[in-house]
Amino acid sequence: MAKPYDPKDFYYRRAKAEGLRSRSAYKIDEIVRRHRLLAHGQAVLDLGAAPGGFLQVLADAVGEKGIAVGVDLEPVRNLGKPWVKTAIVDLLAPDALSRIRALHSGPFDLVTSDMAPKTIGVKVTDEARSLELCRMALAIACDTLKPGGGFVTKVLMGGDFPLFRREVATLFDKVHVARPEATREHSYEVYVVGKGFAGDRSLPRDLGHS
Repeated sequence: MAKPYDPKDFYYRRAKAEGLRSRSAYKIDEIVRRHRLLAHGQAVLDLGAAPGGFLQVLADAVGEKGIAVGVDLEPVRNLGKPWVKTAIVDLLAPDALSRIRALHSGPFDLVTSDMAPKTIGVKVTDEARSLELCRMALAIACDTLKPGGGFVTKVLMGGDFPLFRREVATLFDKVHVARPEATREHSYEVYVVGKGFAGDRSLPRDLGHS
């Protein structure tokens, strides 16, 4: 049985001390650095950005000459950096892509997603809902990434995980599965990392966004 959530865990305390909005900031920091996914002056899109932990790290990675866009169903409190743009966007809405492009009209070098379903404790159902969000993020990535770009999404590992990994592999030159050090010991979440987007926009429509 998994341990209950402990708000006093090491990464929670560290995030508070360092002014980070969530412990997940350490996860994306490790992934971006290890896989060399971003550089100064580049553009990044963060899906499900609230409260802004990922976005804080991504904004620092691209710097003031870059662009960091964050969208979520909830508002993201201003980071105080002019190159960071956020908006309330429902990714299932017909105008989702146009709303994103209104924030940055060009393609992105990296698309990230830390979206997670509201879990109900039924593992199969939670896993299925997680994969739905991952496929939606993947579809958005296919519509917004530049060739050679990267993709990171959180997923709850389960029976259909290998299938999703293969789906990502059809679109990217390299695929890695990352479990950052900041991940809680008993969590079965991992991050799928795609590098080298092939630029193929022919993603099957049943994978998500249309």
